[in-house]
Amino acid sequence: MSTFSNSNSLSAFENLESNVRSYSRSFPVVFREASGAFLKDENGAEFVDFLSGAGVLNYGHNDPDLLAHAIQYLNSNCIIHGLDMATSAKREFMEVFDRIILRPRDLSYKFQFPGPTGANAVEAALKLARKATGRHNIISFTNGFHGVSLGALAVTGNRYYRDVTGSPPTGATFMPYDGYFGADADTSQYLDKMLSDASSGVDLPAAIILETVQGEGGINVASQNWLRNVERLCKKNGILLIVDDIQAGCGRTGSFFSFEFAGVSPDIIVLSKSLSGVGLPLSLLLLNPELDIWDPGEHNGTFRGNNLALVTATGALRKYWTDGNLPTAVVTKGRIISERLRQIAQSTGDESFAVRGRGLMLALDCARGDVAEKVVRKAFEYGLVVERCGAEDQVIKLLPPLTIDEATAQRGLDILQRSVSEVLA
Repeated sequence: MSTFSNSNSLSAFENLESNVRSYSRSFPVVFREASGAFLKDENGAEFVDFLSGAGVLNYGHNDPDLLAHAIQYLNSNCIIHGLDMATSAKREFMEVFDRIILRPRDLSYKFQFPGPTGANAVEAALKLARKATGRHNIISFTNGFHGVSLGALAVTGNRYYRDVTGSPPTGATFMPYDGYFGADADTSQYLDKMLSDASSGVDLPAAIILETVQGEGGINVASQNWLRNVERLCKKNGILLIVDDIQAGCGRTGSFFSFEFAGVSPDIIVLSKSLSGVGLPLSLLLLNPELDIWDPGEHNGTFRGNNLALVTATGALRKYWTDGNLPTAVVTKGRIISERLRQIAQSTGDESFAVRGRGLMLALDCARGDVAEKVVRKAFEYGLVVERCGAEDQVIKLLPPLTIDEATAQRGLDILQRSVSEVLA
């Protein structure tokens, strides 16, 4: 017998939970179970999941092998909480990550475990960049999203999040992202000019922070040349390059790090979301060893280095990253889904619809927020969980699990196509 009362009733959430809740408004059912690329509500209705916890569940819901690692650890009386003390779980994670991820890519980084959220990791990255360079300004980009704590919010572009503070967050200068003025405009040249002109009014920054694919900003994809040019400008001006790989990393674009295709080497890499493999909170900074100038405890947090999450993260590395099968599959699936999205866009007869993305970080741009909203709502009625992004929420963002099979992907795309057709009819 179910221990849940009022199946699928949202009254408890409406009466007891803060107005700040958002996803329960977008998907107004009570979810109870999840497996792979599927969610089930309390009534047993099944939904294809193209949201994946906003990019947290790259390996799908409740991967049985990763859950087995967690259960074994919990049953072994091992340490769960240890601040940043040395633990066997942390040692194993660092050694495996270094062996499987860093060394094959000829990368050498120090590990820093900040608080368990991506935003806290961004805060640590910005703080360290300022400490290391003695400068205060940070350059971020239009449509960038790095979190909603005050420091991360300063480098986040969206006014919806920035305006809530009552006064503008400070300490950052925004520059146009790749493609912001159209495909023919090289915004890295503009950045170069602003940095080199002593009268531009732009203070030489401690760091440039960027996403190689802007997730919340609309699945805006930076080109290989643009990323290389930004790295060159960083080296030319003694600026640190921070890549926020919170959503685009851990295989979402195909390679483990989203910047690998461009051949750049960030000074600081920010990871979180899918790092633990099962949705447990965990974040990580990878630091150029020369930047490891922290004094003990200068950036800390009670829940840094979540040991249970480190155990599942280690399991995910061993299961999915010891060979090239997953990256190859992500690229292949991405091409198949992209082609289907192009067919959906073309079927509308509206040239303002567009498809973009890399790997399994994909978008159907509807050009209008009201259209995208109606499509997403209709899709949910038919059993698909998918969300919107972009400056006007005009973009339907697809983040299916990297492990999704083609039949399930096509089932979700069938729902999306049906929803688009009905909304535009």
